[in-house]
Amino acid sequence: MSKACGKVGVLLLNLGGPERIQDVGPFLYNLFADPEIIRLPNPALQKPLAWLISTLRASKSQAAYRSIGGGSPLRRITEQQARELQSSLRQRGIEATSYVAMRYWHPFTESAVADIKADGIDEVVVLPLYPHFSISTSGSSFRELQRLRQADPAFARLPIRCIRSYFDDPGYVGAMAGLIAREIQACPDPASAHVFFSAHGVPKSYVEEAGDPYQQEIEACARLIMQRLQDDLGHGNPFTLAYQSRVGPVEWLKPYTDDALQALGEAGVKDLVVVPISFVSEHIETLEEIDIEYREIASEAGISNFRRVPALNTTPAFIEGLAQLVQHALEGPEVNLDQAAALPRRVKLYPQDKWAWGWNNSSEVWNGRLAMVGFSAFLVELISGRGPLHAIGLL
Repeated sequence: MSKACGKVGVLLLNLGGPERIQDVGPFLYNLFADPEIIRLPNPALQKPLAWLISTLRASKSQAAYRSIGGGSPLRRITEQQARELQSSLRQRGIEATSYVAMRYWHPFTESAVADIKADGIDEVVVLPLYPHFSISTSGSSFRELQRLRQADPAFARLPIRCIRSYFDDPGYVGAMAGLIAREIQACPDPASAHVFFSAHGVPKSYVEEAGDPYQQEIEACARLIMQRLQDDLGHGNPFTLAYQSRVGPVEWLKPYTDDALQALGEAGVKDLVVVPISFVSEHIETLEEIDIEYREIASEAGISNFRRVPALNTTPAFIEGLAQLVQHALEGPEVNLDQAAALPRRVKLYPQDKWAWGWNNSSEVWNGRLAMVGFSAFLVELISGRGPLHAIGLL
């Protein structure tokens, strides 16, 4: 174990989400008030614009949250994961306390850091609840921690070890395969059931121009899971990997989930096992986008048996896998925050030449940065009087 193996804090990173209908507007405001999401030529416009967009978006977003019971379960599930992980680590003899740091809703990262300092933690392991690294998810949260360390000398002195991603970790892969296997075996002919991985998309430019490793990690992860399933079940299954939640006309990673579902229906697929591969907790993109929107598309395409694999949540195998990751992080070579947050040299967070972006019902629900790709350049047009609001579907 690392030299400073006293009181260990495990900091779980996630996006956050509105827990009540009345939280939706403030949640969206926090999202759009972030200068990393909307970069303006005049910082004084940041908050007024955030208010405008969140006001325009609130009613549509509220309708989506009403369809899943009135709010996001993300905080509740993440805090359950934190408690289970803490218990598992203590059973391993590690004096650990878990903390939750949400990027855009309570409990905020600043609150988690304050708790860590108040508890006299000796060393921190940062564990994103994003198994696959992207500059816009894990990278954003790592950069937020960097900013907090730069502004807080006491926090800056605290040793930090980071887990950058774990898409190929045997514990994670095994936990995913276990949940998928149950749904495959519930199909009339398990060997012919089609496994359908749906990952949150990113703009193609993230991968091709910014060097984001997200697509590579997602694809490798899907292959590893399918190999594990074949080993466990004794047969291979056909599978598809597609990407959901795209925004606007600019090209995102393909194939798109809705297009892939229609193609499978046309090909005569009846038994579909749908896997939310990039999500470890139930939230609006699993409960509303997959369970309601995509289920309807699949049904209309002729897919009669749509079986959605649950998110990992507090599955014991997943929690044990996370505990193993934390233990390895403490025992192995240090990956500090700067290394974890490092970005490719040519980072292009948004395509400046493509300002006319649309907006869909799920665009803000996994990461605001992805939802707002291309928006900054549009704002330049808007501020100069050349860009109508209806060009991106806000009006």
